[in-house]
Amino acid sequence: ELVLNMLAEATTTELSKTHEPQGLEENKSIARQGGKIAGNARKEIEQNTGKPVITSKNAAQLNAVVTKLIENSDDKKS
Repeated sequence: ELVLNMLAEATTTELSKTHEPQGLEENKSIARQGGKIAGNARKEIEQNTGKPVITSKNAAQLNAVVTKLIENSDDKKS
């Protein structure tokens, strides 16, 4: 799940560098394209494995990681 988010972000960045969008509407279009590409990758993975990529377990694991990062960040500030 996290990797697909990273794929969407990286794809959007590369599309932005290539197409050099101007203004909010063009940037939104580029962001949608990046998200669509990552979404298509997710669908293809699920089709080939027969298993969902995004599950409640993945979300819970991501939440735990984010919580730990925040807690560690707070500890370093103290």
